[in-house]
Amino acid sequence: MRKFLIVAAIMIGSQLHAQIVPTSREQDTTLLDEVVISANKYPNKTSLTGKVVTVITRQQLERSGGKDLAQILTEQAGVYIGGANSNAGKDKSLYLRGARVDHTLITIDGVPVYDPSGIGSNFDIRNISIDQVGRIEILKGSQSTLYGSDAIAGVINIITKKMTTESFSANALASFGSNSSARANAGINGKTGIVDYNLAYSFYDTKGINEAISNSGNEDKDGFQQNGLQAGLGFQVAKNVHIRPYFRFNKTDGDIDQGAFVDELDYTFTQKSYQAGVRNEFSFGKTKLNLLYNFNHIDRLYIDDSVKSRNGFDTYSRGAYQGAEHFADAFVTVPLGKSSSKFTGGADFRSSSTDQQYSYLGFFSDTVLLKDKKQKQTGLYAAVNVNTKSGFNLELGNRMNIHSENGSKYVFNINPSWLLKKQFKLFANLSSGYRTPSLYQLFSEYGNKELEPESSVTGEAGLQYFSADNKLMGRVTGFARNVNDVIFFYFNPVTFRSQYINQDKQKDYGAELELSFKPTTNIYLKAFYSYVDGKITTVQMGKDTTYFNLIRRPKHSAGVNGGIKVTDKLFVSTNLSWFGERKDSYFDATIFQVIDVTLRSYVLLDIYAEYALYKNNIKVFADLRNVANSKYNETAGFNTLGFNGYGGVRFNF
Repeated sequence: MRKFLIVAAIMIGSQLHAQIVPTSREQDTTLLDEVVISANKYPNKTSLTGKVVTVITRQQLERSGGKDLAQILTEQAGVYIGGANSNAGKDKSLYLRGARVDHTLITIDGVPVYDPSGIGSNFDIRNISIDQVGRIEILKGSQSTLYGSDAIAGVINIITKKMTTESFSANALASFGSNSSARANAGINGKTGIVDYNLAYSFYDTKGINEAISNSGNEDKDGFQQNGLQAGLGFQVAKNVHIRPYFRFNKTDGDIDQGAFVDELDYTFTQKSYQAGVRNEFSFGKTKLNLLYNFNHIDRLYIDDSVKSRNGFDTYSRGAYQGAEHFADAFVTVPLGKSSSKFTGGADFRSSSTDQQYSYLGFFSDTVLLKDKKQKQTGLYAAVNVNTKSGFNLELGNRMNIHSENGSKYVFNINPSWLLKKQFKLFANLSSGYRTPSLYQLFSEYGNKELEPESSVTGEAGLQYFSADNKLMGRVTGFARNVNDVIFFYFNPVTFRSQYINQDKQKDYGAELELSFKPTTNIYLKAFYSYVDGKITTVQMGKDTTYFNLIRRPKHSAGVNGGIKVTDKLFVSTNLSWFGERKDSYFDATIFQVIDVTLRSYVLLDIYAEYALYKNNIKVFADLRNVANSKYNETAGFNTLGFNGYGGVRFNF
């Protein structure tokens, strides 16, 4: 039996100068004039855009304690990550507004990142350390006009830690907790003359938990280890010229199990990736020109030797996957008149390649190769963001994407908003999006070179409220998303052959309610409720069949997060998350049938506390997670973390 276990690659974003947000804004995302980058590809106030953006600040990330990136994201409105609270090495399936995992684009410092060796080519968030992240912006709704393929549901922009303006500064962290989990990182950065620099190393190791639910009697814990290194330089060559080369390396090792309810003692994976690139920024008055080149290489290896246990179909299997991608982007931002209106236009180029080899020995034996497969695509895009004194704003955008295998694709967006009395913002967005087929879907043994890009149309509208004193913010949003030509893995019962085809039609809709209240500078409270529903229409037995298909995704979810600065040194916060029932299914290898199940709802309560020492340069923290020790499953057949806790110390000098 052919098995492909895909773990997407870490890819690099640049140390983008435009990604730097004023420090005064990093502490409070409820402000009307919060500055965000993702919405327009340049720093812009939220009052001047109608796009729906959620920000996770640097301070929130620092107060994450023992959490990883997946656990932090799944606490946000409209985001659910299956596996976030399972074993550290288990796949983390990111569902934004209920969309498929390959319909959400991940960017790093505004640069789209992909895994060319993966089945869906989507980025895997396990492969970036939370210690390398300085800020996150979640941009919802189709964003293909500015960001290209895969941005059907939205974009999650991971902004790396920025360089300091001081001559020298250093930071470090050390923590230890449940399941023998140890985390450490150290970094230095500074500026001298025309040069600024940044160097950081991060380490994470855990013995983990037994990933799959199993009663075999010899279950083991599935460990996970991650090492990461990032380095960046900045050269202010002239007053209007800034050059920023960078390099990043990441290595992960982990133990995994065979599948639902199937333990495995000797199934391991290793992944190595490196990225390098440079971003050049030129200023001509208020006009900005950005030139970017980014290269990513990924090398993954999966081995199951079945010496300690034989729970799979084969006595031995080895899967080696390599992928490489060149990405270049050039865009200009030009002010229009004396107002804050701007024009953004550019072109990007993406060249992807992969080599894959899968060998297995068992009842059947074979080696399957995918050798030197490539694709190229070029995008031309433009957008204008018009801001008027009356508070009416309008963004119009379009893109033409030209693919080496499936021709051209045009997308657009229309995004009006109206700010009334600086307290009410009405907004709407109508946009189309697309996702191009992956190299695997085009060229593998199941590939189809005739595949068309998946295409979508998304509509959303809502109202956002800001109190006059900026203490209260509320936002309600409704959305509907239709996706056509969905790529489907089709089995032909006549020829007994399988192939990827364009067949399905996906329709999703939902709503989100977000509230933020900050009565004093020392107290805050945030809450959200999300609802999503959807169905897919597919051809079965020659007829259209429609059914609910958002498995592993809750229709209902909610969360409450509150924090209080008890004294100048002591801060305490708590997070309460609730996720409703989810449909799921798994393959039972003992009876060779797919079993449908309903996973029950669950509640998670976390408590965090930190105490500052030595002029706030040293902070001792404790992070208690799942305090009530809730028993639940995120995925059928797999374990989740019970009560777990972490403690540590953070240094900033």
